[in-house]
Amino acid sequence: MDISDISSGVGVLDKTAVILGALASGPATLAGLVTATGLARPTAHRLATALERHRLVARDLQGRFVLGPRLAELATAAGEDRLLAAAGPVLTALRDTTGESAQLYRRQGEMRVCVAAAERASGLRDIVPVGSALPMKAGSAAQVLLAWEEPERYHHGLQGARFTATTLSGVRRRGWAQSTGEREPGMASVSAPVRDAAHRVVAALTVTGPIQRLTRNPGTLLAQVAVDAAERLTEAIRHP
Repeated sequence: MDISDISSGVGVLDKTAVILGALASGPATLAGLVTATGLARPTAHRLATALERHRLVARDLQGRFVLGPRLAELATAAGEDRLLAAAGPVLTALRDTTGESAQLYRRQGEMRVCVAAAERASGLRDIVPVGSALPMKAGSAAQVLLAWEEPERYHHGLQGARFTATTLSGVRRRGWAQSTGEREPGMASVSAPVRDAAHRVVAALTVTGPIQRLTRNPGTLLAQVAVDAAERLTEAIRHP
């Protein structure tokens, strides 16, 4: 992308956008940036190093300029906004279809946090207020959020968990998880993964209710409807 291709009337922003656009194609030396952007060498160097201070640009092991980690952080924040905006209608429809409470969990460190919920209006139910932080050691949502993790976090997460590596292997094979009395006695749940455009699991969509209604094999009743709802939410954040 050449600077002549875009013009907002704010020169420094136009030049910054051109540099970031050039780096989207891969690592570049300073000479490569000059060629790709058409900027003068001193200008390209000044802007690239300034962007580096803001973590929008970084250097690889060869000293070449690359896109920086701050861009990934901003993309994640944007994805979270889309996730929460889309979650309400999906959770409400899931609750109305199943007659049970529905929640959405994201992992934060060693905990999973309920970021959205649609509660059953009355009767025996499992109420998880939005903002609740629950351990990653029990429950179908924890299984989903751990099952596709990187090896180091995966093995660390299994330590002290109420489920096993065999359990998580089944979760990956089926594409959903279930639990009965794992987190709360008398309660059962089914969870399915919500994924971003890179196919990474970013959240777990969960249906919960008492074992007396969901039975000790809740996946038989709810797995398909939970997976379908999670896929709708996945599509919503991929194509807002």
